[in-house]
Amino acid sequence: YDKDGWTRTIRASDMKFQWVRMDDKGDIDTNTRFDSEKSAYVRKLDFREGLDARVRDGILTLVPAADAFVDSRVKNDAGEVVVTYAEIAEAQVKDFQEKVNWFQNKCTSALGVEWNEGHMRMNVRRDHLLEDSVDAVMSLSRKDMRKLWRFEFIGEAGIDAGGLAREWFQLVTDEIFDPDMGFWQSSETNQMCMQINPASQMIHEDFKVYYRFLGRVMGKALFDRQLVAGHMVQFIYKHMLGWPIQFKDIRDSDEELYFNLKQLTELA
Repeated sequence: YDKDGWTRTIRASDMKFQWVRMDDKGDIDTNTRFDSEKSAYVRKLDFREGLDARVRDGILTLVPAADAFVDSRVKNDAGEVVVTYAEIAEAQVKDFQEKVNWFQNKCTSALGVEWNEGHMRMNVRRDHLLEDSVDAVMSLSRKDMRKLWRFEFIGEAGIDAGGLAREWFQLVTDEIFDPDMGFWQSSETNQMCMQINPASQMIHEDFKVYYRFLGRVMGKALFDRQLVAGHMVQFIYKHMLGWPIQFKDIRDSDEELYFNLKQLTELA
């Protein structure tokens, strides 16, 4: 896999994925000097025990892309390998729709919880949709997240045969991405894309809970083949996926800052 000149390969010593960049001669580029066109960094998360069980506290740092690595296998709650490196490597060469089908089949067959093992009923009030949804979703265990969810809008007749779930995913993500809520704001370079509002911590006491809630909802949407409202700026998706980010990604967040810094690098 190649992204912005960086290639994801397998490390033979422990079979973990790592990022490498090739130089003009076809050898691995070992240059550590910062280059605004080539240098890249990958987010590293060190989780710590926190005071609120609803969020995961930790420290996020950026490390050189060449120093970043991630497991090439997926394990279930019992520690059993359910997706191997060979399967990932095989899926990597498929076209996009085949990759989507492969991913969704793996979610269902390898990670999904069957109906007879339990399912979750989500009861929410339409006029308190976000608050009720946060309380419900943040109370679930990791296994509950992989169960089938059935939705009910309190006070309304209707059986969830799929339509209520689609409506819930649309409505709840539309509300949390609304700039008036204070969690997200439009990107300066693309009004259709959202970036985190740095003032959210001053607007909402439980701002971390809402961001983790959205992460859970987006993960569940992928798992259940649902659509969500809102598009985030590209570098946030890169952080989520563990892809390298580069100097040019600053432009998505602050175009003026990007060009000012770029001028400085050209003067150096």
